[in-house]
Amino acid sequence: MTEISNLSSDLTGLILSYLPIPTLIRASTVCRLWYSIISSPAFSATASQTHHQKLPWFFLYGIHNTSSKNNQSFAFDPLSNLWFCLPTFPSHHQPVSSCFLGADGFLLTTAPKFSYCPILKRSWHTTSPLRFSRINPLLGVFGGGSGVPRFIVVGGVRFIGNLVDIEDRLAVEIYNPGLDSWDLCPPLPADFRSGNSSQSLSSALFGRRFYVFGIYSCFISSFDLDKHVWSRVQTLRPPGVVFSFLISCWDRLVLAGICYSPIGPSFNLWKIDEETMEFSEIAIMPQDLLYSLFDSDEDDKFASLKCVGLGNLIYVFNEEYHRKYPACLCEISSESGKCSWTRVPQLPSPVNKFHKVISFCSTVSLQNILPGEEENVDLCCICERASSFNESGL
Repeated sequence: MTEISNLSSDLTGLILSYLPIPTLIRASTVCRLWYSIISSPAFSATASQTHHQKLPWFFLYGIHNTSSKNNQSFAFDPLSNLWFCLPTFPSHHQPVSSCFLGADGFLLTTAPKFSYCPILKRSWHTTSPLRFSRINPLLGVFGGGSGVPRFIVVGGVRFIGNLVDIEDRLAVEIYNPGLDSWDLCPPLPADFRSGNSSQSLSSALFGRRFYVFGIYSCFISSFDLDKHVWSRVQTLRPPGVVFSFLISCWDRLVLAGICYSPIGPSFNLWKIDEETMEFSEIAIMPQDLLYSLFDSDEDDKFASLKCVGLGNLIYVFNEEYHRKYPACLCEISSESGKCSWTRVPQLPSPVNKFHKVISFCSTVSLQNILPGEEENVDLCCICERASSFNESGL
């Protein structure tokens, strides 16, 4: 049999491309040859084409308002079924809960200045200032004409000298990286005036449109990223829905939320037609899985339920501390459209009590993980810690 050391670099790279990202990180420390293969742009392009590398990770950032030492950051890889403890932020970039956001591929802050950082890196970039300083906005990342990412900031609460203005709808702003400037666009439609922040709205990027949806109001409108205009406001409320979240999947918009019926509460998923806003049910979370996220008999126990998703995965979790932020995920088959539900493992202990939890989904690129040998060692340490947690049964 041919020894692996005798294989060509191309064949070795092809074999390595089928490994999950955490295993690749450890494999990159085996020898200089493997590190050079794994860290090359050509390998990143090859690995990104394999199905398992496209599975979005679930990121959870816990913010403590009075002591930044209690802040914690976690990332869950669905392929390896492992949580990773991420490095803490440098002291000069400790996140403020009302200004800290996450979107596919990036961490962002909106005040006092707008800054962004690729996930799993530590290099923050500050842009020219927003026209309107704001907290708790909606934010999306989309590709520009040159492939350079652009940021769209929608809604939020205006922040001036420690005072907030909840009446001002604020103009939509889109960052132009070529000019380092912000383009002003029409604000959210007036229907959203009573709730124009991320605390009462969810959003989804789909088909060159940025959709905004009222978690409780069920109002929905979309912003055309090319024409810079809003669509008319409609109501999207399946029967019995109490609150719900809009999610962008590979080939569809999905609405996910708590629904009450005569037989009791349930967590439902609906496929949404982006043109007509008609909906059709595609899945219901198993009842035992839903109740495993809570340990209270109170009527409002579902109020702490949150939902994020990307690609073909939807994560549902409880943002309250009492169960250490339990979560589950739903995988939607791209071929059959059928859904499978599983419980996400517990967070690795110790887990602090947070004042606010920031959660989002993101694809993970090897280029974000292996930019240099120093950062590679950091990530390897994280993976080793995750493996020890896993071996302990956590």
